[in-house]
Order: sequence, then C-alpha cells, then structure tokens
Amino acid sequence: MRKKEQKLVVTFHTTADAMAMEKACREQDVPGRLIPVPREISAGCGLAWCAPPQERERLLALMERQGIEREDLHQCLL
Repeated sequence: MRKKEQKLVVTFHTTADAMAMEKACREQDVPGRLIPVPREISAGCGLAWCAPPQERERLLALMERQGIEREDLHQCLL
C-alpha cells in the first residue's frame, strides 16, 4: 500500500474544465493528474486535478491564464 501524502485537489463544476486543466498542465509541464473526486469531497463533475501542494500558485495562475473555472481547492491526505 502506498504511503498517504498531502495533495492539493482542485475540483471543477464541469468535465470540460477538468479536461481543459489536464490539457493545459500537460502543455505547460505542470505536475499532477486527473483523479476521481475523493469520497470526503463533494464536487459537480466527479473529476479533480491532484497535484503537490507546493504547485498551488502555479496552478492558480495557469487556470487564470487559460480561463479554467474551478469549483474549489482542497488539501487532502491521498
């Protein structure tokens, strides 16, 4: 079993925003991956972006530049 670590989880209202986030992060070489929304978090589309917590400002800036709307940001042990 993998050791749980603190992660930044970005949730989205729509699947389109989640997919746009994945595309933008891949193009900009920003670490992270799409995951199903963790059970303890409720989110509209069921998908979330999971990244290291230290990437918070970089992710927020990327979403602003790309016009990606987030639902919320969470710090979770995953």
